[in-house]
Amino acid sequence: MRQKLRQINDISIGNNLRNLRNAANLTQEQVVAQLQLRNLPTTRSIYSQIEAGTYNIKISELIALSEILHTDFNTIFDGLSIEK
Repeated sequence: MRQKLRQINDISIGNNLRNLRNAANLTQEQVVAQLQLRNLPTTRSIYSQIEAGTYNIKISELIALSEILHTDFNTIFDGLSIEK
């Protein structure tokens, strides 16, 4: 069974991932290539959706992204909270 994390429009890790990718001087294509090298079938379109917050990211993809972007989960989820 593959587990996914649902991204809701107002709560998304996409902006954090985009900022981390830019800080690492990587293009979306380079991140996708690294995901594919880890046997995660991802396209640039899917990765774009991840950054836009419209794709339910798989936990395996999240783990790989933390490795690719040389970061930890706290940084990926930094600043996210549920506003009441």
